[in-house]
Amino acid sequence: MEEKFNVIKSWLGTGSINIFGLPMSGKDTQGIRLAEALGAKFLSSGLIIRAMEQENRKHYSEHGALIPTDVFYKWVLPYFKRADLKQFPLILSSIGRWFGEEDSVMSAAAAAGHEIKAVILLNVSEADVENRFTAAKAIGDRGERKDDKDITTFRTRLEEFRTKTLPVLQHYKQLNLLINVNGDQTREAVFNELVEALYAVASQSRA
Repeated sequence: MEEKFNVIKSWLGTGSINIFGLPMSGKDTQGIRLAEALGAKFLSSGLIIRAMEQENRKHYSEHGALIPTDVFYKWVLPYFKRADLKQFPLILSSIGRWFGEEDSVMSAAAAAGHEIKAVILLNVSEADVENRFTAAKAIGDRGERKDDKDITTFRTRLEEFRTKTLPVLQHYKQLNLLINVNGDQTREAVFNELVEALYAVASQSRA
């Protein structure tokens, strides 16, 4: 596995990999683990947005809707230019979820030396993520997130993904950047499939 990580690191450089999926599909879990394996920095749009909402006393996302694009640009895109991230590759968790934002994300990333090299989609059905959500709420595993307060809000997030994010992924597919990974497996199996897919892309780029 270490040899495969080295091949991926060489291909990635200071570039970035953007991971998408439905809520509860494991984006942050897999993204954090991948970042650790590659010596990369992890950036989650959700974490950034929730922190900025608290700091600015705004509540754009509490009902499950995506934040306005102009706010997303103002709050999230500047992270690509941060000096403390300059020398590192980046693993992104759903940066640019509203159709039309992906071009600005790619431009901002490239301009900062973090060109998006691949986009991962963790495929999990809506029924499965609803089951995961219900189970997590039952054991109090979702904290006090306002966008996870009840099943109605959660289903709004699913609708936002369906209507606003799927077109983003279609655009990445047209650019030959999209990699599909079966997210309906154990965490270990998902991670292994993700690494194998990235290794295949990295190896092909060296051929």
